[in-house]
Amino acid sequence: MYDVIIIGKGPAGISASLYTVRANLKTLVIGKNDSSLWKAEKIENYYGFSQVIRGQDLLEEGEKQATRLGAEILNDKVISIEGNEHFEILTSDGKFAAKAVLIATGQPLKKVRVENLELFEGKGVSYCSTCDGFFYNNLKVGVLGYSDYALHEAIELEAFTKDITIYTNGKELEINSQFEKDVERFNVVDKQVYRIDGGEFLQKIFFKDGTSEDIDGLFVAYESPSSADFAKKLGIVTDNNAITVDSDQRTNIPGVFAAGDCTGGFKQISTAVGQGAVAGKKIIEYVRNL
Repeated sequence: MYDVIIIGKGPAGISASLYTVRANLKTLVIGKNDSSLWKAEKIENYYGFSQVIRGQDLLEEGEKQATRLGAEILNDKVISIEGNEHFEILTSDGKFAAKAVLIATGQPLKKVRVENLELFEGKGVSYCSTCDGFFYNNLKVGVLGYSDYALHEAIELEAFTKDITIYTNGKELEINSQFEKDVERFNVVDKQVYRIDGGEFLQKIFFKDGTSEDIDGLFVAYESPSSADFAKKLGIVTDNNAITVDSDQRTNIPGVFAAGDCTGGFKQISTAVGQGAVAGKKIIEYVRNL
């Protein structure tokens, strides 16, 4: 059991970890090197550097600092967060428990090029199996995605229906070896999706090869889950896909904090570092008061 698990190892997440680990809280930071900052070649507006620095170098130095102080850093992607008496974090390689969670995943732009996808949002298209799976009892549903995240959503939907298809949209399945047996429970269609259509509600999914299938619901679980996806699962209030927090970086769910770009506002490294510091301090208070 960790005192805190931080999802995201960018400036906000690492900044928070520097405070929690120095307060002797058992801290795990989980993230992948896939942020826009990692790819930035020139940063010249961040305090303390007389010369231009690459985003990758800045991130690597932050990780070294956190590790030196005692934080554990796991290079992995988080698939799901579940909360009860404590929080359970599921990754591609394992499951971890924590008393508190900080979401610091940034705000990646996930674009799925499928015609009419936005048109049918709330009318057959959903982004949260936990939220909307109930509406598809014994109906035919699909999951649009090709990774562990898509498989996890399909598994969650089994509580409501057995007619589940994973649509990889022309990509090969990228499933961790420990989940390979689970894939066998589902239909898998690897054709590229062109568009979806219907009347008042979703009825059909069309492929680029000219074929189509009837469908009642489509759950989008593309690439890795975003901060908004985590928020929907936990019942966290969001505004325009940004997590709503108070001045202490608290969400409406006790024990869940958020910092950095995922909270909206001024998307700068300095802002993320500051919010991470505030979140770290408030997480220390929260855990000590349990």
